[in-house]
Amino acid sequence: MEAADAFPGAPDGYDRLWTPHRMAYIAGESKPTDDRPGPGCPFCAAPERGDEEGLVVHRARHSYVVLNLFPYNPGHLLICPYRHVPDLVEMSVAERTELIELTETAMRTLRGAKNPSGFNLGMNAGVIAGAGVAAHAHQHVVPRWSGDANFLPIVGRTKALPELLEDTRRELSEHWGRH
Repeated sequence: MEAADAFPGAPDGYDRLWTPHRMAYIAGESKPTDDRPGPGCPFCAAPERGDEEGLVVHRARHSYVVLNLFPYNPGHLLICPYRHVPDLVEMSVAERTELIELTETAMRTLRGAKNPSGFNLGMNAGVIAGAGVAAHAHQHVVPRWSGDANFLPIVGRTKALPELLEDTRRELSEHWGRH
């Protein structure tokens, strides 16, 4: 590279994928302000909003299904009890049962709407286990496709998502329970 080319924005042969929205996650936006139930908890706040604003895909008796605001893949769902409890052990039998039933329906819905090759399912109990919101239990349902992981998440700590959350929420809401 010649000295004349060494300035910000000079062509260097690299393509850029700008993902400024990821800074919100890195900076901690939408993370709880404390461990108490209420408006400081994103999983207590989401069902208080309308479905579109809260990204809620489905509401059941004890739990609701919401899109992850910072998804690993398109269609990354979270199943959350309405009640503010830290983990599976603190859930009632009805809450645990419904969580599994909603997980099954989420998988069927995602298969019908998005045709994934597989799923990652999981619940991180406690901060040390990787829970971003440790005080309010939530089950992850992450659709996976062959080749969906590449160098970006590994090297660039960035995930390229091919559709807007609003579009994903609308599609999954329309398919919920049909499959």
